[in-house]
Parts: sequence; structure tokens; C-alpha cells
Amino acid sequence: MAFRNTEAQENGRIIAQGYLAGKTIDVAHRPASRKTLDDLITTYGPVVDTYPIWHPFLIGANGSQNTPGPGCGYNGLDHTIFLRNAIITCPYESPEALIDSVKKLTSKHQRALDQVAEIRTSVLDVQFYSPQAKPVLIICEWEKKLCADGTIPSTLAVPLLLERMLSIWRQAQCAETWETMATYILGRPCGGRSSLFVNQDTGQQLKSVFNELNASGMFGPVRKD
Repeated sequence: MAFRNTEAQENGRIIAQGYLAGKTIDVAHRPASRKTLDDLITTYGPVVDTYPIWHPFLIGANGSQNTPGPGCGYNGLDHTIFLRNAIITCPYESPEALIDSVKKLTSKHQRALDQVAEIRTSVLDVQFYSPQAKPVLIICEWEKKLCADGTIPSTLAVPLLLERMLSIWRQAQCAETWETMATYILGRPCGGRSSLFVNQDTGQQLKSVFNELNASGMFGPVRKD
């Protein structure tokens, strides 16, 4: 199925509304919860399924992990919706463990985040997912200006991809094709050269850089299925 940006954004919004601000919360709170969610989407970008492997939210990830979780330093995520530049999560327990884990993660990787982005947390005063949940917002605040359409520009995406790929070349035994890696480099949902994270121009640059790295032979021969 072809990637349609506007359709993907609307589908994600509908899913998030039902999940965070639907029948599982008190009826009286639903209008305010839905407005807050729409405001967060407007501010931090559309709902996404997975992140590009170079996104700052995955600064602590190893291998091809493309969603934040305990494996990359986030402890306490529960009932979670991902946005392009924010994470909305609704644990039942005190959010302090999650907030502390984000502080430890950013402190550990501060050098890699310098001049790229700041990751910070905020406790939300809104009812999401359940009346008993304690919603937390994790924000990725980029240091450089984003594109007019809100996507991440090549001035950030390309060097971040290069850093990510260079960090794994010593362990690589074979190279993967663009078709295999596109969702990991563009994030999902995506098409062949664009996603909710990057537009066509940036996506094409990412594809070209990836193919040039493969052509160098630095990862070994291309895997044949």
C-alpha cells in the first residue's frame, strides 16, 4: 500500500484518541483529554509506530531496536503512544522511576546529545488511559530548526545516521539492503523515501548515504535471502 502522509497522520490520531482518551477514562474528562492530546500532537508531531534508529529517543539502544523501552534506558513506560518528538506514557505506579531513568539516560549520553537535542520529562495534569494512570510526557527538543512541515532536516538526520552506522561497522558481518532497512532508517509509517519523520528530500539523502556506505564494503557483502 502506498504511503499517504495525511492519511497516516489522521489514522494515528484516531488510534491515540481511542487509546488514551476513549472509553477507559471518565466521561466528564474526555473532552479535556482529547483537546490536550490534539494540542500535544500539534506541538510535537504526529503519532508514529516506530522511530528511526538515529532518533535521539534511541540514544541508548543497541542493534536495530526502534522503540524506546527498558533495553535502551527507559524504565516504567506503560500504556504508551509515540509522537514524532514526544512520548506519552501512562504508568500506574509513581512516575519517579521513569523520570529518574530518563535523567540517567541523558546524563550518560550527554556528549552524543550535545548540539543535537535535549530530552526532558513533564508530568501531565490530565486523565489519559485510565483514571488511575499517572501520565508523563517525554520530549525531544531539537537544537536546530525543523523543516517547515515539521519533519527533521537532513542537517540533523544525515549526520545522526552516519554516527549510528559507524558505531556498528566493526561488528557487522554483512550489509543489508535499503528495502530491508528503510523502516529502521525512516521510521514507521513510511514509504520508500519518506515518513512522518523525514520528507522526500531528506529521505532520498538518507537512502543515498546508506547505499554509499554499503557500496564501500565496510559492512561486508550484501545479505542474500
